[in-house]
Amino acid sequence: MLLSSLRTAVFRGCRCAGREFHQSSRSPQLRQWFVRRNQSTITVESGARSIPAAAAVPNAATNRIVGRWLLGCSGLVVGAVVLGGVTRLTESGLSMVDWHLVREMKPPQTDAEWEAEFSKYQQFPEFKILNHGMTLPEFKFIFYMEWGHRMWGRLVGLAYILPTMYFWKKGYFNRSMKGRVLGLCGFVFFQGLLGWYMVKSGLEEKPESHDIPRVSQYRLSAHLGSALLLYCASLWTGLTLLLPAHKMTETRSLMQLRKFAKGTGGLVFLTALSGAFVAGLDAGLVYNSFPKMADKWIPDDLLAFSPTLKNFFENPTTVQFDHRVLAIGSLSAITGLYLFSRRMLLPRRAKIAISLLAAMAYTQVALGISTLLLYVPTPLAATHQSGSVALLSLAIWVLAELRKMPK
Repeated sequence: MLLSSLRTAVFRGCRCAGREFHQSSRSPQLRQWFVRRNQSTITVESGARSIPAAAAVPNAATNRIVGRWLLGCSGLVVGAVVLGGVTRLTESGLSMVDWHLVREMKPPQTDAEWEAEFSKYQQFPEFKILNHGMTLPEFKFIFYMEWGHRMWGRLVGLAYILPTMYFWKKGYFNRSMKGRVLGLCGFVFFQGLLGWYMVKSGLEEKPESHDIPRVSQYRLSAHLGSALLLYCASLWTGLTLLLPAHKMTETRSLMQLRKFAKGTGGLVFLTALSGAFVAGLDAGLVYNSFPKMADKWIPDDLLAFSPTLKNFFENPTTVQFDHRVLAIGSLSAITGLYLFSRRMLLPRRAKIAISLLAAMAYTQVALGISTLLLYVPTPLAATHQSGSVALLSLAIWVLAELRKMPK
């Protein structure tokens, strides 16, 4: 009986308390308090969930995305180098006599616009000395060659700058990578300015010179050299993001092989750069025989200029001789690297890279000799220039495969 009365009292008390709580919750002040409490709880929970996601960037997946982007950019740089070489070989580089970042993106459309552009070209030395009999259709060809090269350069710039802005906002770059991509974007801008600085050297009047109007070989070498540096930096960074470093025992032989590979890569780069001086001086047309130069191992006019140092940069004979020596030196170094690596236990990818480097070296030398003996035909000369970039690419791949494990 007592238990039944107690149970009835507790039940009625709970009903009264619930009724009072329900009535009190209808008040605006209490309802707002519950709403604010729920919002703050949701905000804290969502913030707690977002912290691990933000901390996870950059990661392996974002590194692969950035690596592929940089490899794509390096491919575009190769296209610019090859197209620039063809533009020079077809003597089209001086057809556009002014430079505008946006306005020149649209080529002439009407006959009047083409006549105006052709009239501007006729005021400069290349037309007066070399192309004074050129017709408008012939001018259109060389104009479109140079225009295509410039537009490709703008495409390269956009390919670097726009993804950099997107990846930066997404947090794909760590502190070290931010410095690298800023340097690459700055180098692209510098490369564009250097290209116009090079073209200007071929548009200047030189009354004291009776030579064919051409751009300065110094500026041409700087333009090509900076493009190759941009390419090497992009390719190296992309490969190191995509290819994990091998776990190799740091033996004395491995350290020697790594140093040997670095020296060989530097020699390949120097050989490619010397090719710019050959192109700038048309030095491939002075001695079209191999292995001797006009039946002599050392030609008589090798040091004809004074002072002696001037011969290495302005004497076509010396420039061709230097390029031959550097090419043979690169071939010898790559052959030695290949033979040295065969005695060592290396990862499969590293062996493949070194083997391809050796095969490309012999192919490139064969292309160079053929270009020389056939008096520099444009298709073969362009292939030889592309081969130098391919050889440099394989040298960088070898270095990426032999790099040390990060600590």
